[in-house]
Amino acid sequence: MFNETLVILQRELWKAFAQTFVMMGISFVLSLILGLALGFVLYLTETPAFYPKKSLNAVAAAIVNFIRSIPFIILVVFTLPFTFWLVGTKIGPIAASVPMTISATVFLARLVESSLKETDPGVIEAALASGARPWLIIRKVLLVEAAPSIARAVTVVFINLIGASAMAGMVGGGGIGNLAVQYGYYRYETGVMLFTIVVLVIVVQLSQYLGDKVAKHLSH
Repeated sequence: MFNETLVILQRELWKAFAQTFVMMGISFVLSLILGLALGFVLYLTETPAFYPKKSLNAVAAAIVNFIRSIPFIILVVFTLPFTFWLVGTKIGPIAASVPMTISATVFLARLVESSLKETDPGVIEAALASGARPWLIIRKVLLVEAAPSIARAVTVVFINLIGASAMAGMVGGGGIGNLAVQYGYYRYETGVMLFTIVVLVIVVQLSQYLGDKVAKHLSH
């Protein structure tokens, strides 16, 4: 069994790693940009001290809640027509990154909104009382105060994307998840399954460690 596991890993492992890297890379970068922006929109349009827009906040919150209500595996199937329109295919790591990005974006947006709401209101009130403009307060006060919490939120989203990439592999996305299912489950190659579990555990632990270090560095 050990020799056969080695043969399979030598033949398939690097391809699976490459596919997972593509899925994770695209979805993480895009969700980081879009999620942060959407999180700030949710917070700023709800807070009277900044840019209160009840209608915009209600629409953004409704979209976020709708998408978050859909389990990821169903979201993958639900977004297939959009995925095909956007990237021209329904299978492969690039196609899988579309629902992964959508799911991670709304998840991060809510976490960012929560992080911003945890900021001490007294600090913001003091900045307003000093005559600082809202944009300056966002950059110099809000971002600085919420940075550690946002760093932890980004870490959580990245780890969730690892799990999402494994699920995406089951529906044509490829990657580590597909390797584990195709060989570890369907072909009863227990060694392949155990190896992928160990790799994923190491990646998650390393990601959490780095995320905690960044959050600690940003704390003041």
